[in-house]
Amino acid sequence: MTQEHYEPEVHYDRVTEAWALLLGAELHYGVFPTGSEPLDVATGELTARMIQAAQLSAGQRVLDVGCGSGAPAVRLALDHGVEVVGITTSQIGVDAATARAARAAVSGVTFEQRDGTDNKFADESFDRVWVLESSHLMPARNNLIAECARVLRPGGRVVLCDLIRRREIPFTEVRSRRDDFATLRAAFGAARMDPLDDYVALMEGAGLVVDTAVDLTLETLPTFDRWRGTAAQHHDAVIDILGADALAAFEASCDILEGFWRDGTLGYGLVSASKPAS
Repeated sequence: MTQEHYEPEVHYDRVTEAWALLLGAELHYGVFPTGSEPLDVATGELTARMIQAAQLSAGQRVLDVGCGSGAPAVRLALDHGVEVVGITTSQIGVDAATARAARAAVSGVTFEQRDGTDNKFADESFDRVWVLESSHLMPARNNLIAECARVLRPGGRVVLCDLIRRREIPFTEVRSRRDDFATLRAAFGAARMDPLDDYVALMEGAGLVVDTAVDLTLETLPTFDRWRGTAAQHHDAVIDILGADALAAFEASCDILEGFWRDGTLGYGLVSASKPAS
């Protein structure tokens, strides 16, 4: 599920409008404490888990790496009084997030087209770094974590949520399931999932102190059922935007990913860490 020179912005520019219908306004997985929550409540719960791990306080400056639709950034600013700079490699994403912030009439939220693995911000210029479901699209994972650590002020925190790999996948299995992997790539773009422990090691290697590393696989499992529902609900609109083949790939991906969640291949995790005060 990798491609050496893959450019995620190309994929996101193509799918952003449709994904708002398929994945919900926040464009990410949900956490379902009981399993019965609607999608918008569950995606809000995942954001709430990250907020808790981030330990936000009014007046802090937050870097949102891979800001998506801008929904989490707007929520952070409105509910917690923080200043947020969201970055993405997609100009369409920047435009959509900027429009969302304008509709919410929220101040202190801006969005820029930048690369999370080489963001060009000054050292120690943020109090918090927020990475919600974007790292799996960044092959240079070590550079991403190094940049997160570099821009953090002493005493600052980074919180990251993403898909994770929960077991080794033998080459023979990759080969036998190449059609499944091709379907996932068509629907979600080229990606690489790493174990939760790898994120912990990268953060520790960057001088951060990890305090949370939690597997959310079971709690995120109902996401796929909800996505099937949104695909049915918005069937015609998604076909108008992306075409019938793309919708079919998305629907098939829900089944493939649910299978990977259930058999222990893939899952979802949250990691948070602090930068030692000096």
